[in-house]
Formats: sequence, C-alpha cells, structure tokens
Amino acid sequence: MRSYLRQRIAGESARVDFAELFFDLVFVFAVTQVSHTLLAHLTLQGAIQAAIVLFAMWWVWIYTAWATNWLDPTTPVVRLMLFVLMLAGLVFSTSIPEAFGERGLPFALAYVVMQVGRCLFTAWAMRHATPDNARNFLRIASWQAFGGLFWIVGAFLPAEQRMLVWALAVIVEYASPALSFWTPWLGRTALDLLDVEGGHMAERAGLFIIIALGESILVTGATFGESSLSLETVVAFVVAFMGSIAMWWIYFNNSAVHHHATSALDAAEVKRASDMARNGYTYFHTIIVAGIIVAAAGDELVLAHPVGHPADQGTVLTVVGGPLLYLAGILLFRGFQQKRWPLSASIAIILLVGLCLIGGNFDPLPLASITAAVLVGLATIETLTSRRHAHAH
Repeated sequence: MRSYLRQRIAGESARVDFAELFFDLVFVFAVTQVSHTLLAHLTLQGAIQAAIVLFAMWWVWIYTAWATNWLDPTTPVVRLMLFVLMLAGLVFSTSIPEAFGERGLPFALAYVVMQVGRCLFTAWAMRHATPDNARNFLRIASWQAFGGLFWIVGAFLPAEQRMLVWALAVIVEYASPALSFWTPWLGRTALDLLDVEGGHMAERAGLFIIIALGESILVTGATFGESSLSLETVVAFVVAFMGSIAMWWIYFNNSAVHHHATSALDAAEVKRASDMARNGYTYFHTIIVAGIIVAAAGDELVLAHPVGHPADQGTVLTVVGGPLLYLAGILLFRGFQQKRWPLSASIAIILLVGLCLIGGNFDPLPLASITAAVLVGLATIETLTSRRHAHAH
C-alpha cells in the first residue's frame, strides 16, 4: 500500500523539500500585502484589520507546515496538494488589500478552502499508516469548518461588522489547539500521539522568519529607490538595514533560538515535544512575524519622511512597536523552550517600552536610530555572552 508519509531515520532530521520552499513563495507576496495594508490604514481600526489578516495568513502557513511535518512532499500527490494550496493562496494574497472591502468573499473562500481542504487531504493520506493522526486532522477540519462559517458569513457584512465576526473566527481557530481540538464525536487529541519531527519544524519556522525579514529588506530597497537622495534618506536607509540585520542576528545567531529549539524538540519526549511545537511555533512565532511586519511598515514611514516633524503616534508604534513585538515573541519562545528569561533581552524590551512612551518627542529618523541601536546592542551583548559560554565549555 502506497505511503504518503515521510520516512524518518533515527538521529537524522527531515530536510525541507523544494516543493515546500516553492509553496512559501506565495507568502512572500502575502507578507508584503499585509505590511502595505497596515501602512494604508494606520489607525486603530486599520491595525486590527491588519492583525486579523496576519493571523489568517499565519494560520494557513503553520498548519501546512504541520501537515508536511508528516506528509512526504516528494510524492506527486502531496506535491499536487501543495500546488493547489498555492493557487488558492494567490487568491487569498491578492485579496488582502480589499479583504474588508469588495474582495472579502474571495479572501474568505480561499482561506476556508485551504484550511479545510488541506486537513481533509491529510486525514485521507494518513488513514492507513497513522489512523490516530488521521482522526486528529478530522478534528482540526471540524474546527476549521466551524471557524469557516464565521469567515464566510462575515464576508457578506459591512466592514465594521465583518471585522467583529472575523475577529471571532480568529479567536475560535486560535483557541482550538489549546483545547486539543476537542469535538463531540471524536474527542480530543492526545499530545503523546503527535510525533513531531523537531528539526523539520524548526527549519520551516526559520524559513518563514527569513521570508518576513526579506519583505522588510524589499520595502527598504523599494522605498529608498523611489526617494530623492539626501543625507537623511541615506542614513534612514542604513538604519533600516542595520535594524533588519540585528533582528536576523537575534533570532538565528546570538540568541540561538533556532538551534536550541531544534535540539530541544528532538531530545524531548513525544508529549513534551508536541507541546513545545504547538506553543513555540503555532502561537509564539505569530508575535515574532507580526513584529517584523510592523517594523517593515515603520521603516517605510521613516524613509518617506525622516526628519522635519516629530513622529506621530502611528510612526512611534510601528518604528518602536514592531521591534518590541519581535523581542517579546523571541522572549516568550525562548522562555518556553529553555525555561529561562535572558536579562539582556528583558532590558531591551524595557528600553523599547520607555521609548514608545517618549517617542513623540523625536523626529522619525532619530527615533528609528535609537531603536536600531537597542537591537544592535542586544545582538552584540548576546554574541559576547555566547562566546564566553562557548569558551567556558
């Protein structure tokens, strides 16, 4: 009987397949759309709408990453499933700017088709090899279908009511993993039945962080290319680039979040590893990605108007709030995985909170420069700390 599951080899981590990387290209576009949507509606209501769209985008991606943690993307049927998801993902992504306008229905339908369709396919592919996990994906499909009712009904409502109904859909769907996907007819999912491939999950999450940071670089380059050359815009360009490098450094190198998480997942017992993957990647990475997207919006605002006026509230909350969200997500992720709260990251968060409170006293460029200095300082401190630990051992 043909198996559609990954072949796991003891002591080796499954590698991310090229089909998965190809699938991720849709989300390069989606991340850009979310960032531009936030910039176009830099109000409280606009921020809530951008957050709803971001939550939906992340939910599509992370659930696909969970599915391919078990399914083998080198098999033609699984690859075809990913390509179908890509097509629906393009409809989803192109609808983001008008999700609360005239393209609400295509946005909602594409989202529900991706979520429910992928879960049903995964359950079908697992039905013989791992029937317990197949039932798990039937539970997930039930929750996605229930949440899908809110998405589709909301698409027919005016923007303000749509926002409320879609926010309820997000709450329902984000609560489902914490409730172990309990359904009246299938019960709940036991964590000790979910055999997570830790290396693959960590690599997938790291690649999405690269996608989000890449969008930040694209925004910086495109905005700088359209700006008139001046000392202020050149400095703003360098500051934005340094901030992106520091965020990359904090995640991938100095804090070693990525590498520690991989080894922790692989070393943990099945139940603990599943809990770590559920909380660390399904939940906490949402905050990390949100921080990068908000920071990218802030970079564009600073490049467009670097000096000449104090930063308004929207500029402060994107320029400083984005990195603050990012570090908060990093701290939560690392604290859950490693059971410790690094002092340096905690101090950086306190500094950024203080900067948010007084940020309106600075022009955008000095505000961005101070924020970038905090990030670079944290990256530097953690580099020195990790080197001392390495020499000590």
